Amino acid sequence: MVTDEAGSSPAGGESRRSLTVRIVVGMCAGLVAVALLNLVLTSLVSPGGVAEGLVRGLLVEGLFYIGGAIFMASLKLLVVPLVFVSLVCGTAALDDISRLGRIGGKTLVLYLLTTAVAVSFALTAATLMRPGEGLELPTDVTFAAREAPGLTDTLVNIFPTNPVKAMAEGNMLQVIVFACLFGFAMTLAGAPGRRTLSIFEDVNRVILRLVTVLMEVAPYGVFCLLAKIFALQGIGAIVQMVWYFGVVLGVLFFHALLTYPVLLKTLSGLDPRVFLRKMRGPQSFAFSTASSNATLPVTLETVEDRLGVSNSVASFTIPLGATINMDGTAIMQGVATGFIAQAYGIELGPTDYLAVVLTATLASVGTAGVPGVGLIMLAMVLKQVNLPVEGIGLIIGVDRLLDMVRTAVNITGDAAVTCVVAKSEGELSQEVFDAP
Repeated sequence: MVTDEAGSSPAGGESRRSLTVRIVVGMCAGLVAVALLNLVLTSLVSPGGVAEGLVRGLLVEGLFYIGGAIFMASLKLLVVPLVFVSLVCGTAALDDISRLGRIGGKTLVLYLLTTAVAVSFALTAATLMRPGEGLELPTDVTFAAREAPGLTDTLVNIFPTNPVKAMAEGNMLQVIVFACLFGFAMTLAGAPGRRTLSIFEDVNRVILRLVTVLMEVAPYGVFCLLAKIFALQGIGAIVQMVWYFGVVLGVLFFHALLTYPVLLKTLSGLDPRVFLRKMRGPQSFAFSTASSNATLPVTLETVEDRLGVSNSVASFTIPLGATINMDGTAIMQGVATGFIAQAYGIELGPTDYLAVVLTATLASVGTAGVPGVGLIMLAMVLKQVNLPVEGIGLIIGVDRLLDMVRTAVNITGDAAVTCVVAKSEGELSQEVFDAP
């Protein structure tokens, strides 16, 4: 990522650490605010009364909702221009165009590998812990699953017919393809391409400055987001599903704190402790927004400026990961499949488990960019092993809270794979990675 002409400085490092601390403070303040609000309303206002509705309407649906919605809209505003301009700059700067194909191949293989490992861990945990055993199912649980696109349609739809429309709709795979093609053309165009690249590099610098400006108000946006989420969700939804919630949460932490560090150390020799420490900011952001795409500007900045990955690698692997790398979602699918099977008293055999692993892994690519992707992927997995899709209705109550954690896991996986690929290509600065 392009830095200030003065370069990085100790003050810049202090600023980043300060931002991470302020984001965490914003998260904690949001939780405290909701707890105090509930305490005040319980003590002073009659439950369900007009006064309670008025207060909750002004704060939860008013102040918290507006603040969080504006912050999320601002984050999403940056995603398409940041990805397009950064990827064009990175592609055009490659000396050897064939390297992008090599980088893409490594990235895709590693993303699919980590997803397969994630869903395997999840199925193993669900089989051993049996969170759905003995559950008395309600008779009114329903869930209408949308159809996922077929493999043929997915492959065809990767290539845009209208790049402007792709950008307007936020279709990231199409934006990535168009940016790569545009960058190739700039490389092949000679002098005109070099002049165009200088313009894109200036635009990239301006966009990054906009990211910096937005980060200054991030703690307030995080406060509003978490206050609204926990005011609406509360912990009541967790109580009835505590065992399922705990199993999913445990596997998510296990995958983030074991699989990625082992992958990083084995394939790149990088220190996992340094990596995890520098990823705390993006993880906090991902937890607050529950959106890999919305967190993308922060992840990209951290990977380039703090982990030392070159723009030519990070500008490709991070947006691709935010679109197709769904380890956290795969973990939810694995545990949910075991949970639903146990809840309905259906035993799954070895062939069924293998089908779940393969379907969840391939579906992470096949349903990329589809709204409600997590539940669509789960519906596909359940159909593959002949389980009732209506069982998804059981887990919807706690899924929003788990989605926050699995988004943090997803972006951690994006960054880990990016570091491994960059190290193998000689595109990672060890000095920057090791810097405090």
